Amino acid sequence: MPRLLVATLNILNLADRWDERLPLLLSDMAALQPDLIGLQEVVYPLQQDRLLGAAGGARYEAIRGWAGRPEYGNSLLVKAPLAASAPDRLDLGSARAAHRVLVELPGGTRLVFAVTHLHHVPADAGVRAAQVDALLGWLDGSPAHDALIVVGDFNAAPEEAGAVRMREAGFRSAYAEANGGDPAVTWPSGLQAPAMDTDGDPACLDYIWVRGAVDVEDARLFADRPAVGDPTLYPSDHVGVAAHVRLGG
Repeated sequence: MPRLLVATLNILNLADRWDERLPLLLSDMAALQPDLIGLQEVVYPLQQDRLLGAAGGARYEAIRGWAGRPEYGNSLLVKAPLAASAPDRLDLGSARAAHRVLVELPGGTRLVFAVTHLHHVPADAGVRAAQVDALLGWLDGSPAHDALIVVGDFNAAPEEAGAVRMREAGFRSAYAEANGGDPAVTWPSGLQAPAMDTDGDPACLDYIWVRGAVDVEDARLFADRPAVGDPTLYPSDHVGVAAHVRLGG
């Protein structure tokens, strides 16, 4: 059974002390070195995804899926020797999108790996629920696979309709499965900056969802520590989620 480390992180584009946050992001990525990671709020002209992929000793392929405008969106990083094929993108409206790839693992297990970032306005739970419905329909049309992992910033607490619909569709939260419940908070992290987003209550908004032949071994948060000497500086306004999984069981 292939064992993978998968992760998700919203990197907060180039806003809110980016030049100070970048070294923290690079350090945490170099330490984590996941096999697969989904990034949200990536500014492509800054090569943010490729910078993170070059942070450690591993080599990563970046597969991008724009959202709202061509220079901005999500990115999937796939660590060599894994390779991605059959990329596809879904427009979710409200300047949001999802994209997926097929990863064929040693032994023949076929994994579909997807990333998304849903609508952010706290009061618009109905918009997010509709986006999840569209996402689920699109995922059901994925290439033949044994397992499916969807990561990202869902902007929905575990009890909100969007997260409930993921569970009703057979997805399990990797963090909840490993720890008996989802984390209390993945946003905000503790970052302080003049332009930071303050809409909404602290909550778990970020997930690794798994379905099919996937066994979750463990899950934890990462990118969740402030800079040395500055308790107001974090890698992002979100913290990341990472999980070890075994596939093909």
